[in-house]
Amino acid sequence: MKATTKTFTLGDGREISIETGKLAKQADGSVVVKMGDTMLLATAVAAKEAKEDVDFMPLTVDYQEKFAAVGRIPGSFYRREAKLSDYEVLVSRLVDRAIRPLFPEDFHADTQVMIQLISADTNLNPDCLVGLAASAALMVSDIPFNGPISEVRVARINGEFKINSTITELELADIDLMVAGTEKDLNMVEGEMAEITEEDMVKAMRFAHDAIIAQCKAQWELCELLGGRKATRTYNHERSDETLQQQIAAFAYDKVYAVAKSKLPKSDRSAAFKAIREEFKATLPEGTVLDKFLSNKYFHDVEYDAVRAMILNEKNSFGWSRIR
Repeated sequence: MKATTKTFTLGDGREISIETGKLAKQADGSVVVKMGDTMLLATAVAAKEAKEDVDFMPLTVDYQEKFAAVGRIPGSFYRREAKLSDYEVLVSRLVDRAIRPLFPEDFHADTQVMIQLISADTNLNPDCLVGLAASAALMVSDIPFNGPISEVRVARINGEFKINSTITELELADIDLMVAGTEKDLNMVEGEMAEITEEDMVKAMRFAHDAIIAQCKAQWELCELLGGRKATRTYNHERSDETLQQQIAAFAYDKVYAVAKSKLPKSDRSAAFKAIREEFKATLPEGTVLDKFLSNKYFHDVEYDAVRAMILNEKNSFGWSRIR
């Protein structure tokens, strides 16, 4: 079994390797990420077709720490792994929030990304590597994904910033952030800190982004070692009716805008939006069969666009002078 490996270093000389082609070869994409004694196996799989009339991204991200990672066997009668702990659920969400916005809006196939801890370093939290592992698994697959991304922990210890600090070092940190992003932008920040200045916060995020850029570059280089990134699979997951979309937009946009601007209580606004939908249905010729799924989708789009435009256009009349 021939594996392809890309290795790069952090600023302090520690190495991270990304290996693919050896484990979980039946997945659409799989990688093993290693840093010190910590090893993560990440796999990505997506259905070939979407379920009927699904208009969202059915993405599942699961991070699991296997008992075998620390040389143990599950202690239950059936010798099975337990359900995800609260910590594992929270780490799964770290990855989900970072990768979910980067799938195409019209891609609606069931997609699962699984990250398993297969070897643990007792002095390193593996959560700083899960975003890198998940993104790399997607990058070596043919699943549509506008990545890469990566995720790092940035901590300030004795006045110095460090990426992916050890557990011992984190006990001395006054800033501890998990930061995720692409080569151009940050899209997730989570953490804790003592009181700090805005300038220190910006420095920490910039320091983290420099590391993210390097890790995204490593993923591109891994794809090049494989002969280039795979062509994205073809898909068509959305039905459309341009005539119906234009009819709904022309009829409802100004009415929705006026309701949004009216300063009515939320329940009254919701009732008014529903009334606009009923008014539109009443204008259709008798016997017309309205596509319920598409009409709901197009009305939702109109409400989204109209409310957003109202907020941007009318901010001063609502006293929102600080909105930019």
